[in-house]
Amino acid sequence: GGGGGGGGGGGGCTTSSISTFLNEFEPRTPFFHQFSVRQYARKKKREEGEITNLEELINSIDDKHGSGSLTKLDDLPKLTSPPEVVPTGSLGLDMALGVGGIPKSRIVEIFGPEASGKTTLALSIIAQAQKLGGTCAFIDVEHALDPNWAKKLGVKTEELLFTQPNSAEDALDIAGALVSSGKVSVVVLDSVAALVPRSELEGSVGDSQIGLHARLMGHALRKLVGPTSKSNAIIIFINQIRMKIGILFGSPETTSGGNALKFFSSVRIDVRRAGVIKSGDSVIGATIRAKILKNKVGSPYKQAEFDLFFDKGLSKEGELLDIAVKEDIIKKSGSWYILEPTKVGTEDSSTPSSGEVQQPIKLGQGREKAKHYLEQDVELFRRLEKQLRDRFFSNFTSSSSSSSTATTTTTDNLLRVTKKDVDGRNIEVDEGEEGEDIRREREV
Repeated sequence: GGGGGGGGGGGGCTTSSISTFLNEFEPRTPFFHQFSVRQYARKKKREEGEITNLEELINSIDDKHGSGSLTKLDDLPKLTSPPEVVPTGSLGLDMALGVGGIPKSRIVEIFGPEASGKTTLALSIIAQAQKLGGTCAFIDVEHALDPNWAKKLGVKTEELLFTQPNSAEDALDIAGALVSSGKVSVVVLDSVAALVPRSELEGSVGDSQIGLHARLMGHALRKLVGPTSKSNAIIIFINQIRMKIGILFGSPETTSGGNALKFFSSVRIDVRRAGVIKSGDSVIGATIRAKILKNKVGSPYKQAEFDLFFDKGLSKEGELLDIAVKEDIIKKSGSWYILEPTKVGTEDSSTPSSGEVQQPIKLGQGREKAKHYLEQDVELFRRLEKQLRDRFFSNFTSSSSSSSTATTTTTDNLLRVTKKDVDGRNIEVDEGEEGEDIRREREV
């Protein structure tokens, strides 16, 4: 009776209304068969477009965010293959980096005290990149680049892109445009500490701008890191040292521009002057120590030392001579440097002609004379360098190929005496070998 009354009052139940009721309440109806509930759930998932396998997931993300947004790591040869590098111009530093140079598609920071060789190292990297056919750019925020010194280091100044922007925003925008273009191999910004925000330029001296420099660098690096990784360029930031206030334990040193550059950099190189090189009483050069404090492509905390002469730049011959002695390619007999012909990989020296006996090559008595020999014999220098690079970098992705001694020193075979300098500091004085007038002084 109740049903009939309800039917009469409501005009009767049609087939479509019953079907709608069942479709809406079937999952929540406890007395329906369990199989029907699962069947309904699968139907709803198909209607909502649920992803049932990994390929569908990848395709759906690619459709939404663009082709190649999600892929498998092994499908990206740029990330899984050994990194492409640009040599630094110092064989010892290339060894310390573990991969033969500065990796491409990375952000690099070179920092240190004043007059320690930071810009010189950056210019040396530019010179090596130009030798490989790359286009380089130098953003001179400090307005202090010396073109003549750059030429001595091997930089082709007629091919170097150069700018001296006024504000930090202009400098960082130019750096971003150069990297994003894909036409530039190396971009050097000298220096982070000299970047002046536009608001600071427009304000008065003494206006408070708390954290402005750090915020600017953080914002710029967030925009630069993506284009840099996608391009084949290296962007090098030169930075200066500052002192923390109130530090009782640990090093009080820090770098300017906040912490963002420390995090975004793949390689951080601490460059310092380890000593001076004298000829008589005149200072003719300096020994530069470069320490790798951060390295995302190799082992950190390795270091290298190389000679820098004020009249000609980096002494590649002296550094190569020291490494060749360590690697037993060049022998030392007393103060003489002797090269066995079989130690050098050449095309025509492996099988001497009939009756011909290859004699050892006496490079010179004393380090300076042996170095001068290598300066004169350019072909021999190139063969030695190629042999050492092949030994260390031919398969640098292996576990032990870059684990050789990376610290190259220039004073292992010299007479070392500890003295006091004019300020009362302890220094080690290398008096030189027989017949040499070169002295090296380094702080202890």
